[in-house]
Amino acid sequence: MSGIENYLGFIIAGIIMNLTPGADTIYIITRSIAQGKKAGIYSVLGIGSGAIIHIMLAGFGLSILLTKSILLFNVIKWIGAIYLIYLGIRMLLDKSKLFSDKQIEFEKTDLWKIYKQGFWTNLLNPKVAIFFLSLLPQFIKPEYVDNSIPFIILGLTFLTTGTIWCLFLAYSASFMTNTLRKNGRIGKIMKKVSGFVFIGLGVQLLIKRN
Repeated sequence: MSGIENYLGFIIAGIIMNLTPGADTIYIITRSIAQGKKAGIYSVLGIGSGAIIHIMLAGFGLSILLTKSILLFNVIKWIGAIYLIYLGIRMLLDKSKLFSDKQIEFEKTDLWKIYKQGFWTNLLNPKVAIFFLSLLPQFIKPEYVDNSIPFIILGLTFLTTGTIWCLFLAYSASFMTNTLRKNGRIGKIMKKVSGFVFIGLGVQLLIKRN
């Protein structure tokens, strides 16, 4: 299949990776619980868009730069980590009520903002690029390693399974919103916890070894 071997094995491996919680998972759940299903869906779309760029980079060999250049890897890692910490600090400093008494109605600009945050959260995580570059070649026949098509097919397959899982998370988490809205104290605690989680993820990305 276009230079791909053990395609079923890749799908299974991809699903296992999708089920492993990470920055994207936490971002989607946080948005879905705090702001409803629509916010969660836009978070998924943003993260998916960021993943598409990683797939294209891996497919055309540009991601190899991240494994060859320590400087480039560290620059991107610092930018991504700082962005996560920035999101966390904003949550900690935000005094607005996390859960309103009514379902939040978003303006297009709000949804666009959520989409962009999801996009950058994924795009600025160099671990995603390294993941694609390290996993994909294992399922590509040696004679096709210089061909971008197998990389792209596998990448899009992983994106599809990941998007399905993330949408499930968004829908499931959003169901908790109505209950949580009735308790203002829980909302305040969740906002603080979410802020610390994002900051923790950013710090972890900075100190974790390559």
